[in-house]
Amino acid sequence: MKLSEAIQKEVDQIFDRIVNIRHEIHQNPELSGHEEETRLLIRSILEAEGIPFRTFEEHYGVIADIVKDPALPTVAIRGDMDALPMPENSAKPYASKKEGIMHACGHDAHTATALGCALVLNRLKEKLPGNVRIIFQPSEEVLEGGSSQMIEAGALEGVSAIFGLHVYPYLRTGQIGYKYGVMMAASDTFRFDIYGKTAHGARPHEGIDAILVTAMVIDSLNHIVSRRIDPLHPAVISMGKIEGGKAPNVICDFVSVAGTVRTVNASVREKIPEMMETTIAGICKAMDAKYHFDYEFGPPELKNNDHMVDLLKRAALEILGPEGLVDLIDPVMGGEDFARYLQVVPGAFFRLGICNEEKGTCVPQHNTRFDVDDDALAIGMKILCLAAVEALDEAKR
Repeated sequence: MKLSEAIQKEVDQIFDRIVNIRHEIHQNPELSGHEEETRLLIRSILEAEGIPFRTFEEHYGVIADIVKDPALPTVAIRGDMDALPMPENSAKPYASKKEGIMHACGHDAHTATALGCALVLNRLKEKLPGNVRIIFQPSEEVLEGGSSQMIEAGALEGVSAIFGLHVYPYLRTGQIGYKYGVMMAASDTFRFDIYGKTAHGARPHEGIDAILVTAMVIDSLNHIVSRRIDPLHPAVISMGKIEGGKAPNVICDFVSVAGTVRTVNASVREKIPEMMETTIAGICKAMDAKYHFDYEFGPPELKNNDHMVDLLKRAALEILGPEGLVDLIDPVMGGEDFARYLQVVPGAFFRLGICNEEKGTCVPQHNTRFDVDDDALAIGMKILCLAAVEALDEAKR
C-alpha cells in the first residue's frame, strides 16, 4: 500500500476519536495564556501513544516529535489552542461549559487536527521519508502571539518546512483555499489618549474639550488610508474602543481610543505609526490639548512560500480533486501569527472549508453561533499529513 493510501486509511480509522477530542476541547475552552487543561489533554494522548514531547514552564505550548531517523529532514505541522472571551449561543450538545469563553475561531478544530496528524504519522513512522514535528501553540489570539514563544522555545530548530491551516466558513466542506505570496495582513494595535481641561458645559471656552479634539483626530486618521497611502497597497485603520467623559454637562478632559491597523506591505506598515502620530500631534497643538500615543507591532503579513504552496496543492489534489481547490487570489486583512514561522522557514498556510448549511456551520468566525463541520477534520488531517510527506520527500533529494 502506498504511503498516501495508508495515511488516508489511518485518518479514517481515527476520525471518530478526533471528533470526540474536538468536542471535548470545544466544551472546555481556555483563553490565551491559560491553556492548561488543553495541554493536559494533549499530553495524555501523546503519552498513551508513546509519542515524545516537550512542555515549558513559561507557557502552555507543546512540541511533539515523530522521529524516524535524526539524520533525516524534519517538517513541522502547527495547531493553535486558545479560545476567545465571548459567550456561546450555538445550542450544540458540546457547547462551551465556561461562561463567557468560546472556541469561536476554530482553534479546537486546529488542535484536534494536529493531534490526529500526530497519531497517524506516529503509527506510520517507519514508512515516513523523514521526521515530523507537531507544534501545539498557545496564545494565537493576542497581539504578542504564541508563535514567538514557540520559536524561542526551539520549535523550528532543524525544521525545513512548516504547514498550517485555518477553518474557513466561506468555503464549503470539501474545499480548501490556497494562496501564493501574501495571504493575510500584518496586524498591529494602537492607543492614544487626549488630555484636555474640564469646564462647565455651558462655558466651553473655559476648558479644552477632549471629546471634540478626539473627534477631529478620528476624522483625520480615517483620511490617512484614502489620501496618504498608495491605493495599490491595501491598509485599514480602525478605531474599536473609545472611552471618555464623566457627565453630560461637563467639558471632558480625557479620552482614550484604541484600535487596529492592518497592512499587506511592509514599507506602508512602517510609515503608518509616524503618519498617525503626526496627525494627532498637529490637531492637539491647534486645539491646545496634550496627547500620548502608543503603537505596538503584531504579527507581520503572512507570506506563503510559492513552492510550498505547490506541494500543498499536490497533496490536496490527491484528497479532493481539482474541484476542491480554490485559488483565493486576493489577500484578506485578517491577521495570523503563523506568519512568524514563515519568516524563519518556508511553508504554506491554507483555508479549510467548513461550510455546511444543513449543519449550520457557515457562520462567520468570532460569532457566538460559530461551529465547525466535523467532516472537515478528516480533510485537514489528510492534507497536512500528505503535504508533510511531500516536503520530506523533496528535502531528502
